[in-house]
Amino acid sequence: MIKIIFFFLAITTSCYAQISGCTDPKAENYDSKAVLNNGSCSYKNLKLKPEHSTHLSDSIRETSGLIAFDNLLWTHNDDHDTTIYGLDTLGNIKRKVVFPEVINHDWEEITQDDLYLYIGDFGNNYSGNRKDLKILKIEKKSFLEEKPKIETIFFTYSDQTDFSLSKPNKTNFDCEAFIISKDSIYLFTKQWKSSKTAIYSLSKQAGNQVAKFRSTLNTKGLVTGGTYLENKNLITLCGYTKMGKPFLYLLYDFKNQDFLSGNKRRIDLRFPFHQIEGIATKDGLHYYLTNEALVRKPVINVKQQIHYFDLSSVLGLYLHK
Repeated sequence: MIKIIFFFLAITTSCYAQISGCTDPKAENYDSKAVLNNGSCSYKNLKLKPEHSTHLSDSIRETSGLIAFDNLLWTHNDDHDTTIYGLDTLGNIKRKVVFPEVINHDWEEITQDDLYLYIGDFGNNYSGNRKDLKILKIEKKSFLEEKPKIETIFFTYSDQTDFSLSKPNKTNFDCEAFIISKDSIYLFTKQWKSSKTAIYSLSKQAGNQVAKFRSTLNTKGLVTGGTYLENKNLITLCGYTKMGKPFLYLLYDFKNQDFLSGNKRRIDLRFPFHQIEGIATKDGLHYYLTNEALVRKPVINVKQQIHYFDLSSVLGLYLHK
């Protein structure tokens, strides 16, 4: 009995002796003695430039989402067009899948799990009062056969009670980014006034759902896309500031679905006035981003493009540990 008590005390003491702190060697405040990551890491400002950029077809001037699937990068426009375009890594269109029986009110994002694609028809920046927010759930097998079987998830925000019209680009209930984790969908909103993002969760089952508020993250910019490696606990968000300067926001080494419990790092991208909208990766190190055309003559005339970034210097240690 005494041996059992001593064993229990030893285990308990060992658990309490574990030091929490910043466990990322890339951080300014890295603590080599820390065993448990407490999300306190801070980082130097970093600006990354693309390895290369390529113009996209005029068919996808309003590219708004991006995923890597079936050896292609798939994107879509955010207004009216109901075609999904399959691209090679240089942005050449290799396949098209048309959804003939649905309407594109404002498709802002595409994501996936093992069996389904999900398209977010939830853009809400014009007046902030949409009551027809929805997510299309498409069986992958039928998609590749070009006979897409589509279910619909309708949702409302748990904390939106005012549906009166707002001025364009003023609402907190706009969304352009989401991911799938286990049996849930997680939305990352585009808060126009504060330049923050609110995180909501809802079921990925078809039917009527309520997106429950979880937390808020100060991204210091408008989030427009996201990609998630669940087996690596890594979310990479993209977006741009109100001045049109693009950025990435990394969430990694978090616990379960508590996405803000781990490391949080914002990275500026070294090109101005790009309305970055889509982001995709297969391994968490190599990323493709798309921007839609942005024309504000005579000052701005940015063509739609696809960009390739290498984040090995940022995430290599974490992903290979």
